[in-house]
Amino acid sequence: MKSLLIVFAFAGVLLVGCSSPPAGTSSEANRAGAAEDCAPLDTAKREAPERTPAFPEQTRACGAESGVAFEAAVLTKALKSPWAVEPLPGGALLVTEKPGRMRIVSAAGEVGQPIAGVPAVDDDRQGGLLDVALSPGFAADRTIFWSYTEPRQGGNGTSVARGVLSEDGARLDSVRVILRTQPTYDNGLHFGSRIVFAGDGTLFVAIGERSDKATRHQAQELGSHYGKVLRIRPDGSPAPGNPFIGQAGALPEIWSYGHRNPQAAALDGQGRLWVVEHGPRGGDEVNLAEKGKNYGWPLITYGIDYGGGPIVYDGGPEEGAGTQAAGMEQPVYFWDPVIAPSGAQFYSGAAFPAWRGSLFIGALRGARLVRLALEGDRVIGEEHLLADRGQRVRDVREGPDGLLYVVTDGGELWRIAPQP
Repeated sequence: MKSLLIVFAFAGVLLVGCSSPPAGTSSEANRAGAAEDCAPLDTAKREAPERTPAFPEQTRACGAESGVAFEAAVLTKALKSPWAVEPLPGGALLVTEKPGRMRIVSAAGEVGQPIAGVPAVDDDRQGGLLDVALSPGFAADRTIFWSYTEPRQGGNGTSVARGVLSEDGARLDSVRVILRTQPTYDNGLHFGSRIVFAGDGTLFVAIGERSDKATRHQAQELGSHYGKVLRIRPDGSPAPGNPFIGQAGALPEIWSYGHRNPQAAALDGQGRLWVVEHGPRGGDEVNLAEKGKNYGWPLITYGIDYGGGPIVYDGGPEEGAGTQAAGMEQPVYFWDPVIAPSGAQFYSGAAFPAWRGSLFIGALRGARLVRLALEGDRVIGEEHLLADRGQRVRDVREGPDGLLYVVTDGGELWRIAPQP
């Protein structure tokens, strides 16, 4: 399909800052200190205004204009509910479609036929064929990994499978399921499902807590996979060094816990895993997911229940959650109202030097691509891109060429490149 080209040129505007940065920070952070007062990007009415941030700049960061001129080409509009995009060597792109199809899209935007060999999925509501990642040795072994909602007796669950992509890209061979999260449950919500390879070849898997009042507290229970980040070997076995191996009643795959519905995950330049998770009404979170740590859900949150009022769960206190508790981690950043995050990428390429180190996040609500500028482990600025297209951004990935690739719920695939 012929590419549609839209050019976005931003004037070089200085980042407006909230406070003076410490000595030795990045140029973007130094610009952030140019003004005494912050001009927050988000000024909408909060859903939970009584929930006070734990530290400055934990929410409503300064508006950040990076001054980057880029073009966003629409490679195709012919996809059906794409959920993930994974750049392949040579310029083509591997895309999952939620109803259960996996396709290869050429660099020119030609959409291939569905790849044979994908297992059946349960695509009710938030379920379906979800994330996909290349093996670190893909160039030699052509192995790919994907997550999906697996139909099971009595319900469904998030599972991870692997297979070998044929040389012609037409089928998957040697397909096998390497992880079946437990317990099985019967609804169509909060599967999480981002998968990320670490530098040591282990695989992180982000899992949601299935939403219902009956399941929420399992995010705190080490005998359940719900509301967890898992870390496994490529064969599905628990990764060595996981924090709860050998602990009675604990699942050995667990890396961190107390998560709600993490549909975005990415490694930073230091190889650390960050997860971005859906909150309820208010309280979408950015978390640095560290070994053995508890991120609080549903015991602490910056949001409120969808129907209004505090967060409650079966067997929990009627007064619901607060925002802080001993032994539980604070989010690095949160949004209220929410952006509904899906897909994330730390940018490290050469095509956009001004964006290096930025965290890009897809926003379903508000329909945009969000860029967070970070200094150390703190957010110092936020920029919203491509909002005028009105497309719910489902995933964003950096290709080997240093360009960004985006898929949207509306069935579009974009390539973001520097303006010529």
